[in-house]
Amino acid sequence: MEKETAVNQSHQPELKNPNAALKNKVKFFLFSAIGIFMFFVPVTVNEKSSIMLDHIVTAIQTSIPAAVPYYALLIIMLGAIYPFYTKSWNKNKVNIVFSIFKVIGLFVAIMIVSGYGPDWLFNPSMGPFLFDKLVVPVGLLVPIGSVFLALLVGYGLLEFFGVIMQPIMKPIWKTPGKSAIDAVASFVGSYSIGLLITNRVFKEGKYSIKEAAIIATGFSTVSATFMIVVAKTLGLMEIWNTYFWTTFAVTFIVTAITVRIWPLRSMSEEYYNGQQPPMESFSGSRLQEAWKEAMDTAAQSPVLWKNIRDNLKDGIVMTMSILPSIMSVGLLGLVLAEFTPVFDWLGYIFYPFTALVQLPEPLLAAKASAVGIAEMFLPALLAAEAALATKFVIGVVSVSAIIFFSALVPCILSTEIPITIPQLLVIWAERTILTILIAAPLAYILL
Repeated sequence: MEKETAVNQSHQPELKNPNAALKNKVKFFLFSAIGIFMFFVPVTVNEKSSIMLDHIVTAIQTSIPAAVPYYALLIIMLGAIYPFYTKSWNKNKVNIVFSIFKVIGLFVAIMIVSGYGPDWLFNPSMGPFLFDKLVVPVGLLVPIGSVFLALLVGYGLLEFFGVIMQPIMKPIWKTPGKSAIDAVASFVGSYSIGLLITNRVFKEGKYSIKEAAIIATGFSTVSATFMIVVAKTLGLMEIWNTYFWTTFAVTFIVTAITVRIWPLRSMSEEYYNGQQPPMESFSGSRLQEAWKEAMDTAAQSPVLWKNIRDNLKDGIVMTMSILPSIMSVGLLGLVLAEFTPVFDWLGYIFYPFTALVQLPEPLLAAKASAVGIAEMFLPALLAAEAALATKFVIGVVSVSAIIFFSALVPCILSTEIPITIPQLLVIWAERTILTILIAAPLAYILL
């Protein structure tokens, strides 16, 4: 009854219930502003410019450096136990495989933290790289980000931009307007945060299976912070703006193409647990409808502490799923790249395309493109000494390809979005080929 009353009040003229209307406006503006500030506004702290969420994570890492590895190890241990505790480990073949990998990830993490294990594991580009550069930041970022995510998406901002952006997002990317929030959150925040938003909105019945899959594989790329690391490795910081905006544009152009080809084109239009599609038609001003949707959501929103609690719970469960997978699947990818010719062979898939666009050292570019499926930083390491055009294209590919096994694939599989590993591999190959074909001519024009 309370929810129904809130909905009815939100549709009544504000003069009839001025206190409730004012409260909804305050919630919308105040909480949304805090969320925007935490996720999207760059702030300079100690000569480092980044979003506040990143500064908080950095502050925690630097203030209690001795405790952070043990926190990450605890999360990994809980993540390894969780599938067996919930009896979901043998739900299907994928669950069985990843549950085993999570246990392996726990043993790897114990070796890294304790300092006992084979020498090759402690190579800086192996275990320490995964643990320090991926596990620890993601382990802090997702739970802390989920707290502020409650403010960003729980009080009407998502619905407001959803209505405003609908004429752009739907025709080009086949997704609702509100997915623009996901896209921006990934680029300025993190793919893990973007997927947290996607999964939350999908479970609420606001994205279809197809829309959630498009967003997860087309928008949830690494953040600008990760891109800086790639640019530094490739020596592209002198042309940072060119690199960033080219990558941004190419990523979304590629997504606009992949939504029109298999497998994304053929995915189900159904909603989570058979929910009904959200109503998107309206009459009158789009701005007025956006405002009404925002106020409706603010009126129905839960108490702040409950919203934060629910989002924090989702964030912790997702973190528990991601971290042990990074330590096992990610390590496997790095081992294959370092000690086997697997990625040399895989590179021949892309060689015709790197040769077609006449990249310098096309075979090297093809191998670097292929190795990105294991970990998105690896292409930059392989192409660090290549010609400028090749470095530029590989830098774009490593971001625009989006899908990699060390972190993003476990992130996607930890959500409720029903997408399979074979489908992810096909989408990765499509994105990599398209990025090479689009980014290479741009490199020749811009550099």
